[in-house]
Amino acid sequence: MSAGATAVSRAVLVERPGVHRLIGREVPVPGPGEVRVRVAAAGVCMSDRELYDGHRAPEYVRYPVVPGHEWSGTVDAVGAGVDPALLGRPCVAEGFRSCGRCERCRYGETSLCTAGYAETGFTEPGAFADHLLVPAGLLHPLPDGVDLRAAALLEPAAVVAAAVRAARPRPGERIAVVGAGTLGLLAVQWLAASSPGELAVVDPRAQRADKALGFGASRTLTPREADGEAGRFDLVVETAGAPPTAASSCLLARRGGRVVLTGMFTAGATGIDPVHLSLSQLEVRSVFGASSAAWADAVRAFSLGLLDPAPLVTHEFPLERFGEALALVGGGDPGTGKVLLRP
Repeated sequence: MSAGATAVSRAVLVERPGVHRLIGREVPVPGPGEVRVRVAAAGVCMSDRELYDGHRAPEYVRYPVVPGHEWSGTVDAVGAGVDPALLGRPCVAEGFRSCGRCERCRYGETSLCTAGYAETGFTEPGAFADHLLVPAGLLHPLPDGVDLRAAALLEPAAVVAAAVRAARPRPGERIAVVGAGTLGLLAVQWLAASSPGELAVVDPRAQRADKALGFGASRTLTPREADGEAGRFDLVVETAGAPPTAASSCLLARRGGRVVLTGMFTAGATGIDPVHLSLSQLEVRSVFGASSAAWADAVRAFSLGLLDPAPLVTHEFPLERFGEALALVGGGDPGTGKVLLRP
């Protein structure tokens, strides 16, 4: 770079649904209480596809926006009031920009913050970029030498951690995971550590279901086969977000069983039968994002080697090929796992 030249930081900007371009901008400077992260890897998920296609609810996106809410990187600058010891630390950070002051935040339920929705990559600039600014209070430092490629999946891992917290798995239970996508396979890996008596995975895609066996599942079922197992499972963790899976997951649970819904459902999904719900005395919980506590669980499990998301990654692209990466996500190829952008 010649003397006096301004350093450039690239970013994928989605100007409006269906329209994006790679932009160059000055390297952002962290303000008070912020850190700047040099992004190592950023995952592309269906929420990013929904954002790009214009299918995300208006209150949960703000165009133009730089997407990217699943990421890892290294702190390369700190703002005023931030511990300089963070410089050079590998890290991830929570996506929800919780206020830390409302009643729900004070209870530790930061994903239920009442100050209004704000999230990295949806309403705030995200990680499909060379650099990212985040509040230092949301940062989760990682051990030196960590696999930052795998660490980019700690955001979905934190969602799974939130689901497991809600699920309260106990040794010897019969557990079903509905869906063998990123969330489903991470859930299998996590739940396998609870010593279940049975850990079944329900997915119509044989290739994805078979992968679950390598993550600790004891058997796999197609949705049709699962219909014959109604009322059998102590715990059902739904991760697919498909139109019928909230209702079908409740049917899989035994009377008095527990169901946790983590999939992102859209309008028109099949409703849960209230008669079945009341007569079966089911406990049903839903998860949207992850609290600070769930993030801490995921980071600890990853740092200790108890959770390994690396085998989920199947494709990596530079920022310039964002369009190709996005096309793979939701494209229907069962061989496509987690797609990463590598700035």
